Amino acid sequence: MTGTTIVGIDIGGTGIKGAPVDLTTGALTAERIRMLTPSPATPSAVAAVVVPLLDEIGVDGPIGVTLPGVVTGGVLRTAANIDKKWLGMDVVELFEKATGRPVAVVNDADAAGIAEMKFGAGAGRRGVVMMITLGTGIGTALFVDGALVPNTELGHLHLHHGEAEHWAADSARERDDLSWEEFGERVNHYLALIQRLFWPDLIIVGGGASKKAQKFFAQFTVDTEVVPAALQNEAGIVGAAMLAPSAAR
Repeated sequence: MTGTTIVGIDIGGTGIKGAPVDLTTGALTAERIRMLTPSPATPSAVAAVVVPLLDEIGVDGPIGVTLPGVVTGGVLRTAANIDKKWLGMDVVELFEKATGRPVAVVNDADAAGIAEMKFGAGAGRRGVVMMITLGTGIGTALFVDGALVPNTELGHLHLHHGEAEHWAADSARERDDLSWEEFGERVNHYLALIQRLFWPDLIIVGGGASKKAQKFFAQFTVDTEVVPAALQNEAGIVGAAMLAPSAAR
């Protein structure tokens, strides 16, 4: 590890991704490596994937890890898209024991938002900014004048007779075989709900679907600025790496 190059690991419902990150620029310094999330995604099974992933990356030092759930005091409090055995677990201890390294663990959408606010579409923006990640679920990160309000998890808001992420996540597009236009209409309903609740000055849309922004953004009618994530699906890796130095202190 150099002084500015640190590994970030982004654990999602379908894939576990990692890469070394230059913390001065937010750029990956080597190609991202992706491995499948095990099924069932139990803590021990996920940790068993993270270890060889780190070996393949080949950069030592502290690491940052994201998880799709609320993280407080190093403990995972929710587990919507991973195994329920994670609930109440000290995830910092889990990954430190598995890897032998200092580890910082953070909510996945919060990590993506932190990266976008520093190096991406939210850089220099004040006011209320909402980061929304569309993937296996819907993640959210809320910023007020650049300060994070952690663990918002607004993908679980009620929408269309259930949780919003069950209807408007990228996984719902695949499950229901939606066209990009149909998917855009669903996401627009979700953005309208977010707008009514928070009146953000800027909404950043990230996650796996952000790579196809030109295919569904035309359906958005909300009266606020909506932009794709500049770091796309690498934002979680970058944000995780940004937080890793705190684990080594």
